[in-house]
Amino acid sequence: MRFSLPRRRATRLTAGLAAASLAVVPLAACTTDGSGAGTAPGGTVTINVALAANPQMKTAESLISDFEAKNPGIKVKFTTLPENDLRPAVTKDVATNAGQFDVAMVGAYEVPIWAQKGWLVPLDDYVAKDTAWDAADLTTPIKDVVSGQDGKLYGAPFYGSSSFLFYRKDLAKKAGVTISQTPTWDEVQAAAAKMDDKADGVSGLCLRGLPGWGQNLAAITTVINTYGGRWFDESWNPQLTSPETEQAVQFYVDSLRKYGQPDAAKDGWEGCLQQMSQGKTAMWYDDTVFAGSVIDQATPEVKDNLGFAMAPTGPSGKASGWLWSWGLGITKSSKNADASWKFISWVTSKDYIKLAGEKAGWDSIPPGSRKSTYEIPEYKQAAASYADLTLKSINAATPKAPTVKPVPYTGVQYVQIPEFVDIGDYTSQQIAGAIAGTQSVSEALQKSQDYTTKAVKTAGLLK
Repeated sequence: MRFSLPRRRATRLTAGLAAASLAVVPLAACTTDGSGAGTAPGGTVTINVALAANPQMKTAESLISDFEAKNPGIKVKFTTLPENDLRPAVTKDVATNAGQFDVAMVGAYEVPIWAQKGWLVPLDDYVAKDTAWDAADLTTPIKDVVSGQDGKLYGAPFYGSSSFLFYRKDLAKKAGVTISQTPTWDEVQAAAAKMDDKADGVSGLCLRGLPGWGQNLAAITTVINTYGGRWFDESWNPQLTSPETEQAVQFYVDSLRKYGQPDAAKDGWEGCLQQMSQGKTAMWYDDTVFAGSVIDQATPEVKDNLGFAMAPTGPSGKASGWLWSWGLGITKSSKNADASWKFISWVTSKDYIKLAGEKAGWDSIPPGSRKSTYEIPEYKQAAASYADLTLKSINAATPKAPTVKPVPYTGVQYVQIPEFVDIGDYTSQQIAGAIAGTQSVSEALQKSQDYTTKAVKTAGLLK
């Protein structure tokens, strides 16, 4: 599912997009290897950049003429893909050393794994020489999740985020509901029951139902954490059929089936963003980065009545807002590493954030990556309803202790092992089946438990 820029932002960016397109088209023809990458006879370097298609990254693509004007010897060619397509495409490229991409958008889950495999170039030497980039300005939790186990920086954070609750204040008031700043999942479900108005086309809440370890499973895993569940015990025995995990998943599935958006298993964050901004749901639990996007796309009625609260807690009392960053890394196979750093430095800089705010709107900037963002007067005014809560959520996340019981892994909404892409996707598909009503939660989790057990035995984690 591809992201479409809202009409208002699209109008703002028309000039920038046109400039970027003009810059890219002749470039492909002048490259030396026919792939659109390399150094042209005239000395111009073309770098290929793989991006995930989300709102902030589309804004960066539209503003590339600013970078190219400041760096006349470097041209940038973007490949923009939905998240579920980006990951396998870039993974195949770096794993085979194919060299299609010089710069890759890599998430917090991938960075330590790819760094360990030697697929990314450490950025520390570039950072040390590029004092204007100001590494000390990075928010510490976000810098940590795009660093390797050796402590080196492998992904320059483009944005950083956590998860929280979006809700409609007017619909809550109409239903006689009070949403606290630190709600529990039981309170959220009770509020959803009262605000659910199917006859008027408004669901009580929207949650990710679309399969994918980075889609429905991200949200579901945080709920599992709040119930005291976990993916594995300390000996890597899968715990997907434990009472805590089954209760959490049953709660998630029941909430969606009773009070969620129609045909919920088809919606990821993209669908819920549309549901929330267009007034089709009363609440949404998802990534803090989408707060600006919802406001940007919202109808006037929704825009004036949006409220935000911390990620809900569960019976364990454990807070479990997730922690995420999309960073930009230089692939080991890149032949244009120096030019690639110049692009990365530009798009993750303080100056770029100001440029994005001024040209595309302050709700379009990449948040969470830099402390100085939260000192920009225009941003503080535009994001007054959610900026402080975003920072608070990021700082409250505990990726090294994601749940109540001890675990052998890190990651709040994922398990940071290479096998998680496979077992996560499989489990997400099984739970999507439960959301769609084709099987029970117990059946979905038993299949997932069996599949995961085989996977970790094959990997040698479970003896």
